Amino acid sequence: MSQKVESGNATLSQWQLIRLRFSKHRFAVASMYVLVALYMIALFAEFIAPKEPFHKRADYIYAPPQIPSFDFEYGLHGDFIARDIDPVTLKSSYYRDAERVVPLGFFVKGSPVKLWGLIPIERRLFGVDQEAYDAFYPEDRDKGIEPGFFLLGADRYGQDIFSRLIYGSRISLSIGLVSIAITFALGISIGGISGYMGGRADNLIQRGIEIINAFPALPLWMALGAAMPAHWSSLKIYFMITIVLSLLGWTGLARVVRGKILSLREEDYATAARLLGASHGRIIFKHLLPGFTSHIIVTLTLTVPGMILGETTLSFLGLGLRPPIVSWGVMLQDCLSLSAIADYPWLLMPVIAIVLTVMSFNFLGDGVRDAADPYAAK
Repeated sequence: MSQKVESGNATLSQWQLIRLRFSKHRFAVASMYVLVALYMIALFAEFIAPKEPFHKRADYIYAPPQIPSFDFEYGLHGDFIARDIDPVTLKSSYYRDAERVVPLGFFVKGSPVKLWGLIPIERRLFGVDQEAYDAFYPEDRDKGIEPGFFLLGADRYGQDIFSRLIYGSRISLSIGLVSIAITFALGISIGGISGYMGGRADNLIQRGIEIINAFPALPLWMALGAAMPAHWSSLKIYFMITIVLSLLGWTGLARVVRGKILSLREEDYATAARLLGASHGRIIFKHLLPGFTSHIIVTLTLTVPGMILGETTLSFLGLGLRPPIVSWGVMLQDCLSLSAIADYPWLLMPVIAIVLTVMSFNFLGDGVRDAADPYAAK
């Protein structure tokens, strides 16, 4: 039931109190803005990423990260790096070419792509300004030299890690949301039936949940991932990973819903609705669930990181998403070799994105959990 509290001359509802208390949780508010920024980046990946995710440059294999700089002669620019190969070890190394720079700019022209697969665009938010480079070095224009700039370095195929990180966020972040949608439907419906019906139905559902929770999560994920046929398309694997994570992640929400409904089903307003002839479904979803919506939001918020880590783990082990799909877990497959990590530590850039996302969701969940009970003592 909706509750209101007098604050001076104003009357605040429960949701207004929750928002007020949440706004005082600085880490939670900052995390919310970080997550909004991450999802906006994923949504506009084609515009924000300087290059396409599969744009390969054989002459820039394992190129190191480059830091932009600024001066009044060239403006915003990066160093022009050239590759040198050791004739004995065949290891690549890079040195700065003092005679050239790589002009950088905002809203520069790039290769044509389609935003969301629908809207053709050529401009990028940030990248190499090829027109300015041709103006600085007209002799290179005739030779067809294309300068390379890699903000976070390049991988073993000469692909821009920064661009792949942005495109990979679309998959890794969306899996969490899609999985949560399925988890929400299963947890609410099954947990609601278990708590409201009680008796044999409740006992059967709870024993089933205990059996599911008894399996170790990682080995079970690996077994289900290995069972997926290798000939499946990337789209099929994406949906199956989402379904697998959802089918194993709904039990926590179901128990939260069951416990709350057990405590609320005998309240006066629930009994009155039952005596007035309301159906069981209406009582559960119309009268009981709104009484602890904030707790459901908290549970879902804290579940999303587990979904993202599940996809990352499966993809890293080669049992989840596979190339040509780009996700943070797929990118980490390049880190299976310890020698690669030692020589090219920038390959671990997806780890930073994963840690940032997981911590942001956890801080957000903590803030929502604290704000969910606005009547508690401060």
